[in-house]
Amino acid sequence: MFLSLILKRRSIRKFLKKVVEKEKIDMLMQAALCAPSSMGSRPCELIIVSDKDLLEKLSMAKQHGSAFLENAPLGIVVCADPKKSDVWVEDASIVSIFIQLAAESVGLGSCWIQIRERAHDNSRTAQEYVSQLLNIPENIKVESIIAVGYPDEQKPSHKKETLHYEKVYLNSYGKSA
Repeated sequence: MFLSLILKRRSIRKFLKKVVEKEKIDMLMQAALCAPSSMGSRPCELIIVSDKDLLEKLSMAKQHGSAFLENAPLGIVVCADPKKSDVWVEDASIVSIFIQLAAESVGLGSCWIQIRERAHDNSRTAQEYVSQLLNIPENIKVESIIAVGYPDEQKPSHKKETLHYEKVYLNSYGKSA
């Protein structure tokens, strides 16, 4: 069942103009909060954004690859406190993908928008822009925004024959598995 879910999950950037139900948002949050973290440190925090004006502003977080958020009914900002974990980036990444997989499992589409280490413009980072917009404290870092909604595009599932098995090695780099 899990393999069929991950084979089916694709990045969706076009969404229907349909509100995501509170029950589904709650389920996404439950999945995110169940994600593992290094040494159980739980450094991640989440901001659910459903306000259309905020989504439009967040869609301008970086120069490329965030514009589609404007038409998503939901954005989930995944943040973390680096003081709670030296591997907060990994922890926040796991939370982000748990949200995406949970979304897929209930018929929602999603797409990851990378914020950390991206520029908003020539004068400030995407992190600074998002933090200012959402009143995020300076000590909290933003990893990603996950756009979520009902898909308005169809993409084919991944096919086993298109997977790059040549990148899998056994016991030593370069030895075919």
